Amino acid sequence: MIRIAAVGDIHMGLDSQGVLRPAFETLADCADLLLLAGDLTRHGTPDEARVVAREMTGLPVPVVAVLGNHDHHDERPEEVTAILREAGVRVLEGQGTVVEVEGRRVGIAGTKGFGGGFAGRSGSEFGEPLMKEFIRYTRRCADGLRTSLTELAEQGCETRVALTHFAPVPDTLAGEPLEIYPFLGSYLLAEAVDAAGADLAVHGHAHAGTEHGMTSGGVPVRNVAQPVIRKAFNVYHVRGSGSAKTEAAAARR
Repeated sequence: MIRIAAVGDIHMGLDSQGVLRPAFETLADCADLLLLAGDLTRHGTPDEARVVAREMTGLPVPVVAVLGNHDHHDERPEEVTAILREAGVRVLEGQGTVVEVEGRRVGIAGTKGFGGGFAGRSGSEFGEPLMKEFIRYTRRCADGLRTSLTELAEQGCETRVALTHFAPVPDTLAGEPLEIYPFLGSYLLAEAVDAAGADLAVHGHAHAGTEHGMTSGGVPVRNVAQPVIRKAFNVYHVRGSGSAKTEAAAARR
């Protein structure tokens, strides 16, 4: 079993230093890696990114992250990414990374993703240029996720995880107003996961959503937004080998 700790939407500001560090320092006892599902900062400023970086520096397990919409708000995502990478965080956008866990290769494919809605109630590449670009951007994110998952399989990763900020399925949005579903995720992300294969999909963004969901292809989906899990992180046990079987483990604070 691979033990995957995950959390999103920690929204750290200048007054947040040290809030999560005590919990994160226990990771070696219960997890093999930590996934951060975006919205790590409140407004995406470099100063806030430095708070996050100090919280992550020197943790006992590898840390892999994607950015969220809040991390883009100040329009300096490249600076935020650079600061986090300097602290040892592997920040992904249309890329994959491999973590070695007791001789097993665990592949993480990551993208922020974007909105657009879900099957039967989604936007399309039609009409005004802005609407076309909205959906094309989501499609590019999904294509990057699909490509990364496929490449990780070709690299011999027995376990593969899709890490996004926006949701790939509507299941984990239950509790959010239906009117905002198109701004919380896209079915294109789930299509990418099912096409390439994964053992687990992790996302954040939906603060009033639900933890558990599943793609139509049977891949477990977990909404790990901190307002949903109400902990510093949750831990999931993943069997891997393309089995798409995941067990929730006891979460730690």
